[in-house]
Amino acid sequence: MKQKLSFANRIWIGFTLFSMFFGAGNLIFPPFLGYSAGHYLWRGMLGFILSAVCLPALGVGAVAMSGGLEKLTARVHPKFSLIFPLLIYLSIGPFLAIPRTASTSYTMAVIPFLSENPGGNLRFIYTLFFFSAAYLVSFRPDKLSNCLGKIMTPCLLFLIALIFAGCVCWPVGQWTSPLPSYQQTPALQGFLEGYQTMDTLAALNFGIVITLNIRAKGVTNETYIVRETILSGMIAGALLTLIYGALAYIGSLTGTGLYEAKNGARILTWAVGELYGRNGLRILAVIFFISCFNVCVSLICCCSEYFSRQFPFLPYPGWAAVFSCISFAIANAGLNHILAFSLPVIHSIYPVAIVLIILALIHPWISRLPLIYPYTILTTALLSTAESLRKVPGWEMFSLPLLKRLPGSRLGFGWLLPAFLSAVVGAVCSCLQQIAKKNKKKGE
Repeated sequence: MKQKLSFANRIWIGFTLFSMFFGAGNLIFPPFLGYSAGHYLWRGMLGFILSAVCLPALGVGAVAMSGGLEKLTARVHPKFSLIFPLLIYLSIGPFLAIPRTASTSYTMAVIPFLSENPGGNLRFIYTLFFFSAAYLVSFRPDKLSNCLGKIMTPCLLFLIALIFAGCVCWPVGQWTSPLPSYQQTPALQGFLEGYQTMDTLAALNFGIVITLNIRAKGVTNETYIVRETILSGMIAGALLTLIYGALAYIGSLTGTGLYEAKNGARILTWAVGELYGRNGLRILAVIFFISCFNVCVSLICCCSEYFSRQFPFLPYPGWAAVFSCISFAIANAGLNHILAFSLPVIHSIYPVAIVLIILALIHPWISRLPLIYPYTILTTALLSTAESLRKVPGWEMFSLPLLKRLPGSRLGFGWLLPAFLSAVVGAVCSCLQQIAKKNKKKGE
């Protein structure tokens, strides 16, 4: 049996991973960056690609090299390996990201074509159809590449290419001066914009499904599975870079015709409407539906796969049904309220995910210094949590007063320097611990 994928299967698996990453947020943020950065577009894109492409690709590789998210998190502490993955799966799963895919696709693919404000009945019917279809597709996660990689992703790429080609041939405007936020440090601002995609968190989850699909193609050797997973991450990263560049370029041309755009959805709607009229809006509706549906299916697969292993009293199809039903309920009632509680949690765990990925990538050099993991992760978790609470109205009292004085705190990176110092302390303590053990053995 061959222990590597064929070229075609490797491409399809890469396409599958791309479609799992590419949701509604990925459609919205790049055009807004282009609109905001103006003629500083490519400087801003450098930072955006670093946080929205490189970090997620590295995350997929880090999880694969570590033998899974559970093994990676176990290096910190056994209890951490239970709590942290659970927070990730619930945060970007049924309590936030999954119901948001239905709400966003409904807003962009249905409402623009209605002459008057519809009632809750239409939303109910739409979300029922949306999650029923997602459940059926997610029923076989090992066959996901057949649907997402071979059918949905090529359609999505073709439609985005169609819009980009229209902007190149018939520009809807021209580059303008950047907005104040991009005038001084466009690369850093672009990094922060990419930070909001939350794809680094998703990367820690998607490794499970990608591994299943690679095994389904006949690869059984763990070394080659890791290799193919990393290659799929590189393919997905290349596609994301191309698409982000195209979407950002579209947004950069709208500055002269669109004023006070508050989000990327408004920018895309205006640009597509200028290019193709009513037909353009239909194209955009299909793009949003496909991207949201892809991410919805992927997240249901990942969450169900994890919970079926951790809590086997319910099999995979049962968990998939549970998450589909919870997401359906939240998408119809209470999403705005749940966002208020979910977003601080996400902003708390995202820096932890970044640090965990970095530690996993350098693990061969720090494997003999195990205390680096708990020291660094604990410091990052405390400071990132305090940082997120400081931004929640009414919760400022729970944040650390000294946090404002840390370098990068204003931009949300107050945890960075303390995390590095904690790693140094962890390394020193590991060395002292090893010396103490050697001396104890000699004394015996």
